[in-house]
Amino acid sequence: MSGRDQALLSVSHGSAGLEVNATYDLIVIGGGPAGTAAAIIAARSGARVLLLEKGRFPRQKVCGEFVSAESLLLLRDLLSENAAPVLKDALRISEARMFLDGRMLTTAVDPPAASIARYDLDRALWSSAVEAGVEAKQETTVQQVERDGQAFHLASSAGAFAARAVINASGRWSNLTRASFSASERWIGIKSHFAESIPPQSVDLYFFKGGYCGVQPVAPGEINACAMVKPEVATSLPQVMACHPELLARSRGWEPIGIPVNTSPLIFREPEPERDGVWMAGDAAGFVDPFVGDGISLALRSGAMAARCLQLFFRGEQSLPQASAVYSERYGRELSPVFRNSSGVRRLLGLPRAIRKSVMFFLQKTPAASKYLIRKTR
Repeated sequence: MSGRDQALLSVSHGSAGLEVNATYDLIVIGGGPAGTAAAIIAARSGARVLLLEKGRFPRQKVCGEFVSAESLLLLRDLLSENAAPVLKDALRISEARMFLDGRMLTTAVDPPAASIARYDLDRALWSSAVEAGVEAKQETTVQQVERDGQAFHLASSAGAFAARAVINASGRWSNLTRASFSASERWIGIKSHFAESIPPQSVDLYFFKGGYCGVQPVAPGEINACAMVKPEVATSLPQVMACHPELLARSRGWEPIGIPVNTSPLIFREPEPERDGVWMAGDAAGFVDPFVGDGISLALRSGAMAARCLQLFFRGEQSLPQASAVYSERYGRELSPVFRNSSGVRRLLGLPRAIRKSVMFFLQKTPAASKYLIRKTR
């Protein structure tokens, strides 16, 4: 069985006699952007929502911290009045620069994106969910999801709960969302913030054999460096920087802020919006190539889409399978193209150096083509 195509969700059928603490319309597993977006919209529509997160906020996450323009309006709607400053104060990114094989490609990011540290974004979305009436529990691990007729039963470290619907937004790699993989498919993510005296107001992508590093400002005088690499190429940011001459030269002036964080494995697979009646959102549905800068956007949009598709079910106008079919169709139509287009760019980066240089030369001389490339991965 192909590991990339088989996500494993621990869903069994038939009640195991769990003593249920409480019953909800919706239980959302995972308190990142996808989970909080789903919880906020469902709660605002009148649903009783439980949000479970295994970690504790605020926290650092391996993330490029790039919020594309497509999701800024949605983010503004999701944030409560008290949390709104995290978006209002965010730096805007209006340019993208790509460094590959000794060439630099510059293109406009139009409309501009925003740069928001996950430390701040996740905390703001979590507090907005609480203000929306969501019952939210941190440091709570979900061990199992059982489907018993028309209800779902969850066993967690905080007790057992039941719900009419479940959204799994626990990320690409959890005890509820896993994919087997071969060693050749394994990638790791590394991130840290640094002080840089005058960082450019652009997102800069440095590509090299076996990985890439994205650099962008997140606050005045502060940048985020986030890399995705093969473990045999690098396992630390200093090793990453040594892989690219321009990045190495630039990084000599950086001063570390905080400590680096890392994550693995990063595995690419086809998106899967639903499994055994449980809806998937964010990275749990599918992990998109980080260099396209759409991870946060896809998380917000898929979480919001799932919650909106559930509304007809909660009102009794559709069955859960009917609502699930609508969600899967909308996900495939509106979000899946990003995965297909970004995988095409990934294959392009894996071509022989001579071909890559020819492509870069063409893109440099044809601004319309570079804008098209950016637009197709949005």
